[in-house]
Amino acid sequence: MIFSSYEFLLLFFPIVTAGYWIFNYFKCFELAKIWLIAASFYFYAQGSPAFFPFFLGSVLANYVLGITLCQIQGEEQGLQRKLVLFLGVAGNVGLLAYYKYMDFFLENINALAGTDFVMKKLALPIGISFFTFQLIAFLVDCCRGETKKYNITEYLLFITFFPQLIVGPIVHHGEITPQFENPENRKFNQRNVSLGIFIFAIGCAKKMLLADPMNGSASEFYSNIHASIPIWESWFYTLEYCLSYYFDLSGYTDMAIGLALFFNIHLPQNFNAPWKARNMQEYWQRQHMTLSRFLGGYVFKNVFKKGCWWRNYYIATLATFLVSGIWHGAGWNFIIWGIMNGILVCIGAWEKYHKKYPPYLVGAGLTFLCIILTRVIFVAKNMADTMTVYRSMLDFPALFSMGWQQFISEFSLFVTHHQKLGLLVVISLAICWFAPTTKELADKFKPDWKHFLYAGALLAVCLTKMNQVVQFLYFQF
Repeated sequence: MIFSSYEFLLLFFPIVTAGYWIFNYFKCFELAKIWLIAASFYFYAQGSPAFFPFFLGSVLANYVLGITLCQIQGEEQGLQRKLVLFLGVAGNVGLLAYYKYMDFFLENINALAGTDFVMKKLALPIGISFFTFQLIAFLVDCCRGETKKYNITEYLLFITFFPQLIVGPIVHHGEITPQFENPENRKFNQRNVSLGIFIFAIGCAKKMLLADPMNGSASEFYSNIHASIPIWESWFYTLEYCLSYYFDLSGYTDMAIGLALFFNIHLPQNFNAPWKARNMQEYWQRQHMTLSRFLGGYVFKNVFKKGCWWRNYYIATLATFLVSGIWHGAGWNFIIWGIMNGILVCIGAWEKYHKKYPPYLVGAGLTFLCIILTRVIFVAKNMADTMTVYRSMLDFPALFSMGWQQFISEFSLFVTHHQKLGLLVVISLAICWFAPTTKELADKFKPDWKHFLYAGALLAVCLTKMNQVVQFLYFQF
């Protein structure tokens, strides 16, 4: 069950929202929370029924460990506290590793040792990469003494709240739990609902009108890589995938933020026009911001040591992006992708430290190229396909040696067959570079007829396309 489906929009969400506000209207605040928790569990179970018992067990086990960590305080109990934290983090990482990385481990063991272990081919539970990070952050904060002793309903609401459960944004307990406890948020807020519909409509349009068509085309290309790819095909389809990836994830985030507003909950911003960045450090400060926040707070800060500041900054940055690469997928290509981004971020940090920025258009153009070139290694099935695409993208000699008539004939044929997708790419680039962000539109929002017509038109078009459900790229991640 995904947000952009009839089942969710016309059945699940109206029932859950109505029930929540009915309980709050009669001042049954605990029942309202329990209702929302039960609905969130049901939502998850619909997507991963086989994994649901393990999900439930993991969530409850982490609560017990968190409470235990909160009770073990004082310097004399530091070793005991670290041991409990280690067991908790190891359990979370172990569960993630089993489902996400087992085949990768077995494949490499077979290659190195000549063994013939059979691949598990496990179905990846939905959202496991996202809620694992939230559980680890909760345990670390409990160990640091940065949490209070949440009761079970407060904790479960933070972990399972269905708008952000599957694909984020990755939330922190300190920003979610107080909102549910705020008495003002227990009152129905018509403006928040209006704003929620507006933001949801934008996200739904990003997903269904832009991301889905481009993703279908780009995925078909990357699933059938062959030796002789014209240079314009490799650039076009890679750019198409970059845009579909961005609009898919940012569209989901907008929908999640919009849905949460129905319950008076404000989820954190996750994107801030990343394609306008002038270097890759700035790009990752604007792209998937809650992931960057988590990695910065729980990986970078633990690796970074005082001393030679810049040397340690580079080491900590590379280590953080290595973790990011491993988190994004099971394969050497993801590891290399993480290291490549870490190096590019270090270059951006050097520019910032020495204040030697290129002109904005030059910097933004180079960042744009880095986004496209690094995305190849992210989306290709293996390193062989990656190198094939790179060779095609850089095969300028073949392009220059082609006769003008042949070039015009072949390129014109490609353009003719891709008119609609080409127009989508142009529109998407214009939105990325020139349009206001969803946050900027939301800040200027007024519940008037103009915004109503805008949101209504987007939703009406999207509703006509929901008979063809397309999963989010990060849905099973």
